[in-house]
Amino acid sequence: MNSNELFTVSGLVAVVTGGTGVLGGAMCKALAANGAKVAVLGRSQEKADAILSDIAAAGGEAAFYKTDIFDRESLQNVANDIAESFGPIDVLVNCAGGNKAGATSTPENPFWNLPADDLEGVMKLNIVGTMVPSQVFGKAIADNPKGGTIVNISSMAASQPLTKVVGYSASKAAIDNFTRWMSVFMNQNYGDKVRVNAIAPGFFLTEQNRFLLTDKETGDLTPRGATIISQTPMGRFGDPEELIGALLYLVSPAGKFVTGIVLPVDGGFSAFSGV
Repeated sequence: MNSNELFTVSGLVAVVTGGTGVLGGAMCKALAANGAKVAVLGRSQEKADAILSDIAAAGGEAAFYKTDIFDRESLQNVANDIAESFGPIDVLVNCAGGNKAGATSTPENPFWNLPADDLEGVMKLNIVGTMVPSQVFGKAIADNPKGGTIVNISSMAASQPLTKVVGYSASKAAIDNFTRWMSVFMNQNYGDKVRVNAIAPGFFLTEQNRFLLTDKETGDLTPRGATIISQTPMGRFGDPEELIGALLYLVSPAGKFVTGIVLPVDGGFSAFSGV
């Protein structure tokens, strides 16, 4: 195989949960730009329309499916629709997830007082919201004669828990564990045709964290944002498009013998001791 073919995803059918978010949207656009047929899963038709418009303008192929990532029956119907429209599913990117204020420890709302419902909610959003789509679309990939790949989205908070975001950190750590578990499960039951990996982004400005890390009025770094930058050797936040190389590596033939890993894309954050 020549180097031009190593990273090809042309013709693959890719499902992206959380596809209308900042990171998920960038992944949808990149996969489509490289020739994949992309099923954009999310809740917002308005956000989806903007992403689909960009994909179409670039000559790509994609469709939006409004979904509840916790509803297995609904996801199965979506999987059937995708297969009918695009063909057998090859790739699943589990990009849905996030944090909840009520699962965040602050001076006003200390850990001792965090409501069980909020802690349960953020755990459900991240780990259950990864596992249920993996049950449905992962089975479709396993049943695909060609096999395929699953890519979960972890976080720097998984391996180095961040202050305050206790629920988020714990739930992302669970995604790392699940990624390794499912990689072994797939290989033991379906041979080497299905691979499962994760990407652990460093710090990217998204809708959820933008005003935790930058001042809403001035755009300057907040104290938390400044601390993160000081601990990131590259000295900046990441750009969503800087996740694309890792994604293409993991879902293309370039990663054919790679499974069960969590790949950091973090500007050196995980390598720095702070000294």
